[in-house]
Amino acid sequence: MKLAIFQGQSIVSDVGSNLQKMAGVINAAAAQGADIIVFPELFLTGYNMKNKTSSLAELVDGPSSATIKKMAIRHNIGVLYGYPEKVGEECFNSAQMINASGECISNFRKNHLFGPMEKEFFTPGNDIALFNLGGLTFGILICYDIEFPEIARKSVLSGASVILVPTATDSPYEEVATTVVRARAYENQVFVAYVNHSGIEDDITFIGTSGIIGPDGKDICRAGQHNEALMVTEINPEAFALSISQNTYLQDRRPELYI
Repeated sequence: MKLAIFQGQSIVSDVGSNLQKMAGVINAAAAQGADIIVFPELFLTGYNMKNKTSSLAELVDGPSSATIKKMAIRHNIGVLYGYPEKVGEECFNSAQMINASGECISNFRKNHLFGPMEKEFFTPGNDIALFNLGGLTFGILICYDIEFPEIARKSVLSGASVILVPTATDSPYEEVATTVVRARAYENQVFVAYVNHSGIEDDITFIGTSGIIGPDGKDICRAGQHNEALMVTEINPEAFALSISQNTYLQDRRPELYI
């Protein structure tokens, strides 16, 4: 299983340009043999939409989804991308997973909203999301979600061996992209793919530092803070069999103490 992650900058409120950029990245990832490409949080619209959130929000099967499904089919690759999801009068900060056949196989709504802006324009989700691909079970969390060990652990106990995390992390939260994310991988003995924006959106300066971390808590790949980067790596749990056998956190849990 080859996993690709893309760190880059989208253009706020310009869905057409962002779809065009996604098309180029999807093509490049597929050319490197990737089975899945993951884009950052709200990449479709840009993160810092503020009062444009409602007008830019789309249904899960909206026009942008239809376009991305065609890209997935054309390049025979799965695509996970962040977008504002419209459901009635509500908006969710969501990430949709489309497989290589152009089917939506998972749609996750961010559970933990960060800061006043997100809490003003989005409704929080209330569940985890899993999907199976290539013999692996993937979980999806979005940005702030990964900072809560309980929800990551719930995903793992539900079967996830890889957690995909589209994110939009800015300064001064550099330790989240490194220390926190590595801890989530190590304490759960799973892969974590943390996929951030780079660049500046108005008053937000993103810190990049996207990466894929192995079950041993070590980086498999890591981008810089400011550059655009497409990284493709092999995800093979068998390569971490020793780490998984030595670190028995999941077997040694005592849930009766945690309530």
